[in-house]
Amino acid sequence: MTATVTIADNPLLIGQGLPPFDAIEPEHVAPAVTQLLTELEASLADLESSVEPTWSGLVEPLQRLGERLNWSWSIVGHLMGVRNSPELRSAHETVQPEVVKFWSKLSQSKPLYEAFKALRARENWDGLESAQKRIVEAALRDAQLSGVGLEGEQKERFNAIQLELAEITTQFSNHVLDATKAFSITLTNKDEIDGLPPSLLSLAAQAARSAGEENADAENGPWRITLDFPSYGPFMQHSTRRDLREKLYKAFIGRASSGELNNWPLTDRILALRHEKAALLGFSSYAELSLASKMAPDVTAVEALLEELRQASYDAAVKDLEELKAFAAEKGAPEAGDLKHWDVGFWSERRREEKFAFSAEELRPYFALPQVLEGLFGLVKRLFGVTVTAADGQTPVWHKDVRYFQIDDEAGNTIANFYLDPYSRPEEKRGGAWMDECVVRAKFVDAGKTTTRLPVAYLVCNQSPPVDGKPSLMTFLEVETLFHEFGHGLQHMLTTVDYPGASGINNVEWDAVELPSQFMENWCYDRATLFGMAKHYETGETLPEHYYQKLLAARHYMSGSVMLRQVHFSSVDIELHHRYRSGGSETVADVRNRIAKTTTVLPPLEEDAFLCAFGHIFAGGYAAGYYSYKWAEVLSADAFAAFEEAGLEDESAIASTGKRFRDTVLGLGGSLHPMEVFKTFRGREPSTKALLRHSGLVAA
Repeated sequence: MTATVTIADNPLLIGQGLPPFDAIEPEHVAPAVTQLLTELEASLADLESSVEPTWSGLVEPLQRLGERLNWSWSIVGHLMGVRNSPELRSAHETVQPEVVKFWSKLSQSKPLYEAFKALRARENWDGLESAQKRIVEAALRDAQLSGVGLEGEQKERFNAIQLELAEITTQFSNHVLDATKAFSITLTNKDEIDGLPPSLLSLAAQAARSAGEENADAENGPWRITLDFPSYGPFMQHSTRRDLREKLYKAFIGRASSGELNNWPLTDRILALRHEKAALLGFSSYAELSLASKMAPDVTAVEALLEELRQASYDAAVKDLEELKAFAAEKGAPEAGDLKHWDVGFWSERRREEKFAFSAEELRPYFALPQVLEGLFGLVKRLFGVTVTAADGQTPVWHKDVRYFQIDDEAGNTIANFYLDPYSRPEEKRGGAWMDECVVRAKFVDAGKTTTRLPVAYLVCNQSPPVDGKPSLMTFLEVETLFHEFGHGLQHMLTTVDYPGASGINNVEWDAVELPSQFMENWCYDRATLFGMAKHYETGETLPEHYYQKLLAARHYMSGSVMLRQVHFSSVDIELHHRYRSGGSETVADVRNRIAKTTTVLPPLEEDAFLCAFGHIFAGGYAAGYYSYKWAEVLSADAFAAFEEAGLEDESAIASTGKRFRDTVLGLGGSLHPMEVFKTFRGREPSTKALLRHSGLVAA
């Protein structure tokens, strides 16, 4: 008999409130999760034997049960993303199968499913609030999609698939992290760094110091260039050394495609398992299973939107490439006639600099993180009436660079908090940027006393870290990324729904979830917002007007190529999850190359293994859902157009439109269908006009 672990011994068993990140170690994971699952198995058996088909007899106890596991397990998941280590991986691997088995058991519980059906059929159903109804309906749908209707061998096979998928998608993600970390080039000669901006030289010298070159400095090197985006991106844009760009590009697109970290077999296996899982549930493809819980009605509707956007962007992308070739030829570049993938970033940056007379690097000193945050917080006060203030030191964090903030409403009451982890740490943190829930808003009545639990968000970015005593000087793209993630955070934090199952982003259809995030990006181009944050980090001088005009002019630069790239990824994703069959005449790579014929203007290289690092669809939540970025962008552009129509210079109109946006899109969470939420805000259904106008693909 194993001794029971107590909360005093194990911080992962606290089960509520903010995680004590200063006390959590990888060795806590296995004992805590093992014990928790034993207790929850007993709780589930109790609930199944005594369940009543009422809100308080079914939904509330089930919610409490799920939240106990979620609290502990989501901390482990969060640390896997931001503080990954061999010890943590091994602990995660040990208990993940048991966690998956428990969720399967819970989601396939016949007594609970029957209770939900009975609750749905009761005569007082109409007395429930819309949020409650949506939670019950989602529970019924999710139970069906989790295999509640399966018996015997089919059920066993379904559960085995769930287990294997959990294991290999984690493996996929770890391979990408390891492969990104494994490659670097160290430059020692001045001619190898030709064209590189000072910000990259500082970062590269810092990377060299971290790798043991203690005397490395920005001036004399050595300089270490990695596949981490703050290093890779600027190198590809600025290095005049075509041979080094080629080397780096090929390493980037070849990540996790060979040797011990080879993800090719995993892509095929993941797709095969997903297809088999969908078939067991009665769907003809995984894409259909995926869309069963999304806003888009079917694959046909998704492909129709993608085709509309493809037609709007393809010719523009062809023209972009022709103009780039002409520009390179004009500059006497030997590669002009045969522009390769590793030349595109370089020449498009040179052409942007000449066409709009500024470089992305010139703007960095005006976008120091502290100033950008001030501008962002000023904007949310203007739009939504809330105040954001620093609350550092109020709670433990997982890394010294992590900040903590609180959000107060107009009356001065705290309504939410969030962590911000802004900088890239390639040795332990996965790439990309994301928002995740730490605590979900909920209202509880205990002994006649009502308390509201306030939401807390994790906001994670991977921007350029502070180097050589300077603050983090951001590229404009990094500024947009921060605004994007903050938009997700706002939907989580400004929710007014008191039921956790529909609070914040919970129960919001996946293809509507990007609405607030993409909406926030538009404000980076708003005059008042931009001038509120773009101040030189040394002199305090506001960004000169001519830069603002150039930013606006450059906004549509190569937008056909940008749009087509998203259409390409989305189309490959849908095709792989709808029509591809493992073991058929085509490989996963063949499918991508076939789709590329109509969705790229520079076909992928033969050795392009981008799919081996496409974590969004193979290890994240975007499987047969990558189109969601574009689907939601139609909504977000149309939502921003409401502010343009009200008048961006008119403060009172902005505030009243902002209040309406806060009360609907941000406030209602998953309590209503997103189309109803959108119509309540906009007064009509969405149209693609604003998106095409904002992208510069139709005349304003």
